Amino acid sequence: MFSVMVYVEKIWVSLFFIGCLQVLVNSQNLTCNPSDFSGLKGFMQELESPIDGWFVSKSSCCNWVGIVCDSVSGRIVNLELPNKRLSGGFSDQISSLDQLRTLNLSHNFLKGMIPVSLFSLTNLETLDLSSNVFSGGFPVSINLPALKVLDFSVNSFLDSIPAGICVNSTGIRVLKLAAGSLIGSIPIELRNCAFLEHICVASNSLSGAIPEFLFHLPRLMELDLQDNLFTSIAGIGNSSSPITRLDISSNRLSGDLPDFFHKFPRLTHFSAHSNSFSGRIPSSLSNSPAINSINLRNNSFIGPIEFNCSLMANLTALDLGTNHFSGFIPDDLSSCHKLKAINLARNKFNGEIPQSFSNFQSLTYLSLSNCSLSNLNTTLKILQHCPNLTVLVLTLNFRGERLPDDDSLHFKALKALVIPNCELTGVIPQWIRGLTRLQLLDLSWNQLTGTIPSYLGDFESLFYLDLSNNSLSGEIPKSLTRLPSLCNLNVTLEEGSPDFPFFKRPNTSTRGLPLQYRQIMSFPPLIDLKYNSLNGSIWPEFGNLKRLHVLNLKHNDLSGGIPSELSGMTSIETLDLSYNNLSGRIPPSLVNLNFLSEFSVAYNRLSGIVPSGRQFGTFSNSSFEGNKDLCGSTCEDSLATRSTTRRSKKSNGPIVGMAVGIGFGTLFILALMFLIVLRATRKQEIGPEKDDGYCSSKEEPESKLVVFFQTKDELSINDLLKSTNSFDQANIIGCGGFGLVFKATLPGGQKVAIKRLTGDAGQVDREFQAEVETLSRAQHPNLVLLQGYCQHKNDRFLIYSFMENGSLDYWLHEKPDGPLKLNWATRLRIGQGAIKGLAYLHESCDPHIVHRDIKSSNILLDENFEAHLADFGLARLLLPHDTHVTTDLVGTLGYIPPEYGQASLASYKGDVYSFGVVLLELLTGKRPMDMCKPKGSRDLISWVMQMKQENRADEVFDPLIFDKDNSKEMLWVLEIACVCLNESPKLRPSSKELLDWLHHGNIHT
Repeated sequence: MFSVMVYVEKIWVSLFFIGCLQVLVNSQNLTCNPSDFSGLKGFMQELESPIDGWFVSKSSCCNWVGIVCDSVSGRIVNLELPNKRLSGGFSDQISSLDQLRTLNLSHNFLKGMIPVSLFSLTNLETLDLSSNVFSGGFPVSINLPALKVLDFSVNSFLDSIPAGICVNSTGIRVLKLAAGSLIGSIPIELRNCAFLEHICVASNSLSGAIPEFLFHLPRLMELDLQDNLFTSIAGIGNSSSPITRLDISSNRLSGDLPDFFHKFPRLTHFSAHSNSFSGRIPSSLSNSPAINSINLRNNSFIGPIEFNCSLMANLTALDLGTNHFSGFIPDDLSSCHKLKAINLARNKFNGEIPQSFSNFQSLTYLSLSNCSLSNLNTTLKILQHCPNLTVLVLTLNFRGERLPDDDSLHFKALKALVIPNCELTGVIPQWIRGLTRLQLLDLSWNQLTGTIPSYLGDFESLFYLDLSNNSLSGEIPKSLTRLPSLCNLNVTLEEGSPDFPFFKRPNTSTRGLPLQYRQIMSFPPLIDLKYNSLNGSIWPEFGNLKRLHVLNLKHNDLSGGIPSELSGMTSIETLDLSYNNLSGRIPPSLVNLNFLSEFSVAYNRLSGIVPSGRQFGTFSNSSFEGNKDLCGSTCEDSLATRSTTRRSKKSNGPIVGMAVGIGFGTLFILALMFLIVLRATRKQEIGPEKDDGYCSSKEEPESKLVVFFQTKDELSINDLLKSTNSFDQANIIGCGGFGLVFKATLPGGQKVAIKRLTGDAGQVDREFQAEVETLSRAQHPNLVLLQGYCQHKNDRFLIYSFMENGSLDYWLHEKPDGPLKLNWATRLRIGQGAIKGLAYLHESCDPHIVHRDIKSSNILLDENFEAHLADFGLARLLLPHDTHVTTDLVGTLGYIPPEYGQASLASYKGDVYSFGVVLLELLTGKRPMDMCKPKGSRDLISWVMQMKQENRADEVFDPLIFDKDNSKEMLWVLEIACVCLNESPKLRPSSKELLDWLHHGNIHT
C-alpha cells in the first residue's frame, strides 16, 4: 500500500512540473501585446545603444532579456535590466506597459527627468531606478496604488521628497531616496504610509526637524537619516516605535539627546556620531535592554558615564570617543559581558581603570587614549586578564610614570600595544617579550632609556616598530634585521581587530590631522628609531628587510658608512638617515630603490658625488645639505676642469706672465663693477632670501606671469603665493609626480590644484618641460586638465583643474564611509572613465603617451564621481609607432607588471596591467598589497587568481556592493581584469579593446 502511495505521489509531482514547464513555454512563445511592443520600442529609441538580448524585429518580446510576461494574458509584468550599462533618456512610452508589476533599471546611466507617465502605472509594485543620473523633480500627483518598494537612491534630483507618494501608495513598505541630492524637509504626508518598514534618506541635504510622525509609523523597523542637515528632533510622543535600527549621525543636531529610548523597546543599533549633542546620556538609552551597538562619538556629551549593564546584556560595541565625559570610568561597565569593542578615547576622565575590567571575557578592542588616566602598572595588571584583548591603545595618559618592568605581566592575544606620548621613564621591559602574537608596538614620544632589547627581532609577526623620540642608547640590535614578517615571504600574519579605527598623532604630511587606521593591517611596515641617542653603525643586513616601507634613523649618533646593501630593501618608500655622523659616499646602488619617495642624508659627514638618475633626480637640496664635502652632478665637471688646468700649467709656461698680468687687470675692473652693481641691487631689496626660494614680493620680468593655455588670464607668482598662503602645508592635498600638490583659490574664485615640482631647476627642468609640452596637447574629458604653468627662480609650478572628490584610493581605502558610497554602478563608471582617458593617451594623443603609473591614487574624481587620469609627471613621449620607452622610474608597488623587473621598459601593455589591478581594487575594495593578510592573500592578484582557480570567484567581491543582481556583471569585469593581468604582455588587450569591452561587453580572448 505504501509503495502504491509513493508511486501515485511521484506521478502527481511529475504532472505538476510538466504543467509548470508548459506554462513557461507558453509564456516564452507568447506574441507581444501591441501596446507593450510599442512601449518597448519607444523605450529603446531613447537609449544611446541597443540592449543585448532584445530583437525589435521580432514581436515575441516575452523571451527578451529581463522581461517576464503573464502566462495567461501575455502582458509584460516584469521589466528588469539592472547593471546593463544603459545610457540615454527615459521614454514616457514606458507607460504603455500598464500591467507592469516590477520595473528595475538600477545601476545604469539613464539621465534626464523621470517621465510623469511612469507614476500612473496602477499595477506597479516595485520601482527601482537607483544609481542612475536622473535629475529634475517629481510630479505632484503620484498614482501608484499597488506600490510596495520605491528606490530612487543615488541620483541628482535637486528636489524635495515627493509629498504625493503616500496619497495613493499607502501600502508602500520600502522607501529609499539616499544620495539623491534632495533638499527641503520630510513631508508630513509620509505619515499616511502606515505599512512602511524601511526608510533611507541618508546623504542628502534635508533640513529642519526630524518629524515626530516617523516614530509613530506602526511597522517601521529601519530609519536612516544620516549625513543630512537636520537641526532638531521633534520628539516621539506617548506611543512606542518598532524601530530596530536608527541612524541620525552626521547632522547638525545639538542640545540634549531626547530621553525617549524607552519608546524603542526593539532598538538594537543606534548611531548619533558627529553631531553637536551635549548634556548627559539619557537614562532610557543607558537602560535599553535590546541595544547591541551605541555610537555617540564626536559630540559634546558631559558628566559621568552611567550604563545599567545588568539590563544591557546584548551590548557588544560602545563608542563614546571624542566627547567631554568626566569623572571615573564606570566600575560596572564590565557587567556588559558581551562587549567586544570599547572606545572611550579623548574624554576628560581621571583616576585609574576599574579593577572590574579584568572580568571582560569577550573584549578585543580597547582605546583609552587621552583620558588623563594614572597608574599604568595597575592598568596593565588588570587588563592582562582579558583573554581576547587584541588591540590596546593608551596614548597620552600616565604622565611621567615609569613603564612597568614586571615579569608577571602576560597578554595572550595582544597584537597591538600602543602607549606613546606619555613621558614614560624606565627601560623597555622584559615582559613585552612574552607578547608572542605582537604585530605593532608603539612606545614613541616617551623618555625611555637604556638599550633596545634584542628580543624584538624574535617576534614572528612584528612589522611596525616605533620607538622614536626617546632617550635610547647603544647599538641598534642586529636582530631587527631578521624580523621574519619584514624579510620572509612565507610568514603568515593574522588579521587584527577591525572594530573601531584608532589614530596616530599628526605629522607634517597629514596637515595636522591625525592618521586614522581602521585596523592593524592598515599600518605601513615600519621601523622608526629617530630622535634617540643610538650609536654604532648601520647594519648592512637591513637590506634583508624586503617588506619594509619606512626606515627612519635620523637624529641619532650613528657613524660609519651607508651600506650599499640597503638597496636590498626593495619595498622601501621612506629612508631618513639625516643628523648623524655618517661618512663616506652615498652608495650608487640606492638609485635602484624604485619606490623611494622620501630620502634624506642631511647633516652628516658625507663626501663625494650624489648619485643621479631615477628618484634621486627628484630629491631637493634639503635632502643632502649639511655635508660640506658632498656635491651634485656639477662636481664631476669642476673636478675635470681642475684636472685640465693642472695639465695645462706644464705646457704653457711661456705665456704665464702675460696671462697673470691680463688676469689681474681684468679682475680689478670686474671687482669694481661688482661693487657698483651690488650697491644698486641692495637698495632694491626688500628682505633677505627665504629658505623656500622666495626672496621678496618683487617680481622678476622673466618669471612674472603664469601661462594659461585656454584663457588670457594674467596672474603673477604673487597670486600663486597668496592663493596657497605661500604654499603652506595646510593646503597640501596630495603628492604627485615630482612634487607636492596644493589646493588654491585664484583671485577670480576658481579652485585649482598647483603642483610645485621638487628638486633643483637644473635637475628637473627636462622633466618639467616634457610634462608641460605633453599635457598641453593632451585634452580629454577623462584626463586632469593642465590649465597653465609658471617658472620662478628655482621653482616650477603646474596648474591643474581641481577635482572636488579627491582620489579613488581615498574613497576605497581611507574615507571611513567611502566604500559604502561607491556602489557598483559608480565603480564601473569610474573604471569606464579611466580607460577612456588611458585609451586616448595610447591611441589618439599626438604624440602617444605611456602613463607608467596607473593606480587608484592617480584616478581623481570630480563632483559627479567621473574619473580623470592624473599625474603625467612620470610619462614619456612616444613616437607614433614606438611600443615602449626606456625609463628610470617604473610605477608603484602593487601595480608593476612582472616584465618591469627584468628591464626598465615602460609600455602600453604595462599600463594595461596596472589598470587591471585598479579593476581588482574596484571589485574587491582591497589594496593591491597587504602584507598582514594570511599567506596566499597578501598581494591582491595572487589571492584573486587562487580563488578563481578554486571556483570561488564570487567570494572575492566587496560585500558592500555584491548582490545577485550585479553578480554576472561583476564576474564579467573580473574576467576583463584577469586578461589584463596576463604575465605575457603580448596576451594582454590594448586599451582600445578594453574600452570596447567595458562599454559593450564583448571579450574576445
